[in-house]
Amino acid sequence: MRALQQTSLTGPQDLRLITDAPEPEPGPGEVLIRVTAAGINFADLAQAYGTFANGPQPPYLAGFEAAGQIVAVGDAVTGLAPGTRVVGTNVFGLGAFAEYMSLPAVAVLPVPTGWSDEQALGLTVNHPTALATLRPLGGLAAGQTVLIHAAAGATGQAAVTMAKHYGATVIAAASPDKHHLLANADHVVDSRAEDLADQVLRLTDGTGVDLVLESAGGTTFEASLAVAKRVTGRVVVIGSAGGDATLSNWDLIYRHQVQVIGFNLGVLIQAAPHVFGEVMGELFALIAAGVLRPTQPTMFDLADGPKALTELQARTTVGKLALRP
Repeated sequence: MRALQQTSLTGPQDLRLITDAPEPEPGPGEVLIRVTAAGINFADLAQAYGTFANGPQPPYLAGFEAAGQIVAVGDAVTGLAPGTRVVGTNVFGLGAFAEYMSLPAVAVLPVPTGWSDEQALGLTVNHPTALATLRPLGGLAAGQTVLIHAAAGATGQAAVTMAKHYGATVIAAASPDKHHLLANADHVVDSRAEDLADQVLRLTDGTGVDLVLESAGGTTFEASLAVAKRVTGRVVVIGSAGGDATLSNWDLIYRHQVQVIGFNLGVLIQAAPHVFGEVMGELFALIAAGVLRPTQPTMFDLADGPKALTELQARTTVGKLALRP
């Protein structure tokens, strides 16, 4: 089968299209899907650079997230049959950028009625990330204020929509060329401005925000810490697109008396499955209520996977990106 194989740990430019990858077979508790769309995520970049904890060693078939039709099921799989349209994620980040992918049956969800396969991408990565970091981890409540970094991305846009639904005031951070996509936010700030923290503090009359969804990393991490309310403010770290950042005990005692919470979707699924189950239940309730509606990702051909990942890395993209096998 056709697939994208990562051949180094030096970046997505070494993602190669191969045509002789063996078609996987579903093991016990697994389903095999014919992939119709594969989602692209920042975690794919982390793996390509070897910075994803316990990531695979090259050469490996890349990709975490895929949607498509079940073509076979392994032993002990119940409730799922060939022909069912599903979307799912392999937390180990292997095999989605291909014509076929095997997935644990517990890791797939039916594509919602009225949604296409590609529109369902994000339901097992971006949407649960946004919801989990806003609610059970971030403790967002009506009347509070949240700063959302990378707000024009797939996770960011979902987070803005959910935060508004829950009655929060939303400050969305994005580059100026993406501000037009964030009309539903209460305020939009320039994510690349040197005075980012000052902008946010002015908007909050100097008090800061109750919650920050921190995906920027790098020097922006300092701004996130600076704008969180002292003592009660929460900073949930969900990514490091701008590079790594450091935080010391001294910083937390004398400079940033805030609550810093780390988030990893795979760890949430494995270590707190009851919390993940609650998140997914609430997510599908939001879909049923029409709060979350399908959006169309930007599609690339499978062979253009390196180009798509490079554009994601350069932060020139908006919304969800996907590959068509």
